[in-house]
Amino acid sequence: MNKITFHSDGVNLTGNLYLPEGAEQAPGVVVAGTWTSVKELMADRYARRLAERGYAALSFDFAGFGESGGEPRDVENPARKVRDIQHAVGFLAAHPAVDGDRLGALGICAAAMYMADNATHDTRVKSLALVAPWLHDAIICQAVYGGADSVADKIKAGREAQSRYDETGEVDYVPVVSTTDPRAAMPYDIDFYLNPDRGGIPAWPNRFAVMAWPDWLTYDSVALAPQITQPTLLVHSEDAAIPEGALRFHSGLAGPKDILWTQGTQFDFYDAEPQVTISVDTVAAHFDRTLR
Repeated sequence: MNKITFHSDGVNLTGNLYLPEGAEQAPGVVVAGTWTSVKELMADRYARRLAERGYAALSFDFAGFGESGGEPRDVENPARKVRDIQHAVGFLAAHPAVDGDRLGALGICAAAMYMADNATHDTRVKSLALVAPWLHDAIICQAVYGGADSVADKIKAGREAQSRYDETGEVDYVPVVSTTDPRAAMPYDIDFYLNPDRGGIPAWPNRFAVMAWPDWLTYDSVALAPQITQPTLLVHSEDAAIPEGALRFHSGLAGPKDILWTQGTQFDFYDAEPQVTISVDTVAAHFDRTLR
């Protein structure tokens, strides 16, 4: 693994580049994970496993997250994350160990939306893979977040938090996951995020910027599908998050498409077996068909 840096909109981003043994110029894959995540949560795991299968795989921290620069910190901004992905693709395309004509993108959970968004306009990305993809639109957000009134309340709170930040420079944070704080972005007992042996690691601060709600809740990723012509694979489960979104997105794709329905909860796909191995094997086979 090589620690690397690259620039995105003037911000220094930090990543880990995993290179396969023996290859002079390997096909490259940009890897990213869940909302609010740092690379150590799941992107590193998938990137490492892809390198073992012959791919130069880059995981990185988005602007304002983890080891990367950027202010304010820990703000889930879809448009900014899409731009960061575009610059990550550019870094891989220019790397001497990577074949810039054979580039793919792997998005896990929320990064599925951002990788898909980038693929609509970044012709350097020749193949797309989405694992346990979180793919939402307004209808799904209302179903997930307690109805139209609840969504409106979150958007209102987000706009008020944005105004406070604009006036004072102070960010209103709540936990991403909590069993005791009802303001948490996910007020549930989620072992992956709360267990220090899984995702509850020091590198991940478990905080959500309230001002991120409007951009998150008004982001329509399902509508992106008809703009995507690259070969696209989805790996998902009926017991994972919002399978309806995955089905509607898959149905709308304009290019070659495949979908694997397997077993497991959403969080199993982040670090548990056999879900990770099933996902990596399926993704690698997809990239073997479309990038080699």
